[in-house]
Amino acid sequence: MGVRYDEVIGLLREAYDGGAERRDAATKSAWKLAEREAFLDRLKGHGCRRLLEVGAGTGQDSAYFQENGLDVVAVDLSPAMVALCREKGVEAHAMDFLSLDFEPGSFDAVYALNCLLHVPDGDLPAVLGAIHTVMRPGGLFFLGVYGGGGLTGESTFEQDDHYPPRFFSFRDDERLQEYAREFFEIVDFHVVGTHGWRFQSLTLRRAASSPDLDQRAGGGGP
Repeated sequence: MGVRYDEVIGLLREAYDGGAERRDAATKSAWKLAEREAFLDRLKGHGCRRLLEVGAGTGQDSAYFQENGLDVVAVDLSPAMVALCREKGVEAHAMDFLSLDFEPGSFDAVYALNCLLHVPDGDLPAVLGAIHTVMRPGGLFFLGVYGGGGLTGESTFEQDDHYPPRFFSFRDDERLQEYAREFFEIVDFHVVGTHGWRFQSLTLRRAASSPDLDQRAGGGGP
């Protein structure tokens, strides 16, 4: 039996609470800005208005989407991160991936940048199902994580610059897309960077509902 999300969430919350101010002061890389802008363009093209950012961190991306006309809600497991989101004028709530307390179909889009890499394989289907549930049919989901190439496997990164060290789950390209296809249609997949530093970018669409999938997506955690 592998690591489960409920075993690592407390340590992740502590690590991100402690690193919130430092992360808020950091400058975003140009490639992250480009990924964000490309997703905004897609949202505008599909008439998406209401967006949920999961693992929102300090709210920099949520604020960007809000400033560009979207109705944004941010969630993060770290209360310190949530406070910084609110300072930026973003509606924000302390929630983890398996406790998204929103009505089904509440959002036109979901944005998740470098946060689902903290979810162990054993819980990733339940997390994707929870996200699927809060999206409307036809909605768009940006899922971006590091992984693939030589970057695979699950472990705590002992040389982490956060304390306590965070847990990561890295998946190869095929495995990540297999997980995504359980709940979504793949609109776009591409890679930024190389084997030593590699980012997997997925834009997904929630298809029209089916009874079997909706039942599975609403099944909750382990």
